[in-house]
Amino acid sequence: MAYSSLEACLLDLENNGQLIRIKEEVDPYLEMAAIHLRIHEQKGPAILFEKVKGSKFRAASNIFGTLERSEFIFRKTLPQVKQLIAMKIDPLAAIKNPLKSLAALPAAINALPKKNPFKQPVVYEEIQISDLPLIQHWPMDGGAFVTLPQVYTEDADKPGIGNANLGMYRIQLNGNDYILNKEIGLHYQLHRGIGVHQTKANQKGMPLKVSCFVGGPPAHSVAAVMPLPEGMSEMNFAGVLAGKRFGYTYQDGFCISTDADFVITGEVFPGENKPEGPFGDHLGYYSLQHPFPLMKVHKVYAKKEAIWAFTVVGRPPQEDTSFGQLIHAITGDAVSNEIPGLKEVHAVDAAGVHPLLLAIGSERYTPYLDNKAPAELLTIANHILGTGQLSLAKFVWITAPDAKNKSSISTHDVPAFFQYMMERMDLKRDVHFYTKTTMDTLDYSGEGLNEGSKVVMAAYGDKKRSLCTSVPDIIVQNFTHATCVMPGVISINAESASKELVKETLQNKGAALLDQAGVFMIVITEDANWMAADIQNFLWAGFTRVNPSHDIDGVDAFVENKHWGCKGPLVFDATIKKHHAPPVLKDAIVEKRVDAILAKYGY
Repeated sequence: MAYSSLEACLLDLENNGQLIRIKEEVDPYLEMAAIHLRIHEQKGPAILFEKVKGSKFRAASNIFGTLERSEFIFRKTLPQVKQLIAMKIDPLAAIKNPLKSLAALPAAINALPKKNPFKQPVVYEEIQISDLPLIQHWPMDGGAFVTLPQVYTEDADKPGIGNANLGMYRIQLNGNDYILNKEIGLHYQLHRGIGVHQTKANQKGMPLKVSCFVGGPPAHSVAAVMPLPEGMSEMNFAGVLAGKRFGYTYQDGFCISTDADFVITGEVFPGENKPEGPFGDHLGYYSLQHPFPLMKVHKVYAKKEAIWAFTVVGRPPQEDTSFGQLIHAITGDAVSNEIPGLKEVHAVDAAGVHPLLLAIGSERYTPYLDNKAPAELLTIANHILGTGQLSLAKFVWITAPDAKNKSSISTHDVPAFFQYMMERMDLKRDVHFYTKTTMDTLDYSGEGLNEGSKVVMAAYGDKKRSLCTSVPDIIVQNFTHATCVMPGVISINAESASKELVKETLQNKGAALLDQAGVFMIVITEDANWMAADIQNFLWAGFTRVNPSHDIDGVDAFVENKHWGCKGPLVFDATIKKHHAPPVLKDAIVEKRVDAILAKYGY
């Protein structure tokens, strides 16, 4: 159904048993986030906090807590959106050529943003940043953050809503050196549309006008994270998904969403930065304090009875996982269709999304030969690393089904996918490093902010080995606390081994270990048993803490004509290094307070 507001959505969820009201006054310092985390962990309902300490406004979270709830929210419009994407129809083109797009026309009409009058104070009242629910999520956070923002900017060369960008870039509301009510921090990562807009504004020597919308129809939050084709506006998509046109107007030169619960307007001036962070982020670690653009606050608006929408991120899976699942449900194969030969791609949420990408491609270069080596797969991998946010991937594992045996594989069955590749990969040939390159802003495994390395691991051809399901004797005899994580993967405690010691101890035994004993990878970690207890632990620690060029080696490794390879198992150093950001941890005192609150609600 078409929700006119966030509250309309929450009432619909409540009527269908998918919302809980927390009636007690709750503290925005750690307590609200802890309640959210507890309920989300149990796949619980959306949450409406009716009394927020220090603010007159209510707050809501866990709105998109499960894929099922997200699909329920968009149950009326999702089929139309999928139809548009499946037909590869630009909604604006459908309006211009209605006879060619009759089936999609009703949904496409909603793509047109609708300009409304600005009725202050009938619709909005003017408030200050300090009036908002200033929610701090984790103990080491630098202050309160907006975690479900819709950050709106326009192109200085092509002003207007038709060429605007709407993105979800976290906003720091207080703390650090920010002057309360006058300054806030704007954090954005690589490959974001707002960066293009700021660059153009800087070149013209003019401030970038920024509007931050919070709340409104849930479709607007989804639009802010949706990877849309170049040139298609998030506001067009928001209207189609919401089932109603995106309402907007202008006030003092700033775009105002007339559907949002809150709007923060301000300007970013060239060269003006301030330290932003730390912030407990979706990789499960803190992103540390760094200089990011300073936004000078112009005005802050709130609708009457406004509700502050927020989420909490940390070690995955969290609520933002559902965003990724919903995007996949909406787009289907659209992303893979953009890259010739790519059949399937999966950014693994348990590994923090960008650190680990699994892909299935095609191998069609030499059909006249009995090919047993990756060829087209490497072209596809390079294309992946040059495409939008896929380019932020740190590990790309890519394979293709055997043309003769018609093997059935899926990137979404992660253990089976790994096993398929580890049984076939030639470690002397199929590991390809990219050094001294750009990295995801949130990944601290590299040498500095946005700096690090990548690796492509490709496999194609016949099965070469059977993988071990227990720790071979040679490893048991030389290392304490060695455990089998999954077929082919052994974890060893760092206190008894280092990457260098493993290589030295197993020297000249690599081929026997790999192809006869079936050990494909040895992972050095602080707690081998913990890593083996759950594949989620392996995916998280094994890929977020590793900088490929520095932390991957191999038994009996060699370099030949500048190509690295090894005759034995790979060796990953997945320990926490001194330069790494610390992991997010809950506060024990707050957890006890949350126990008392949630006991009344059965959580």
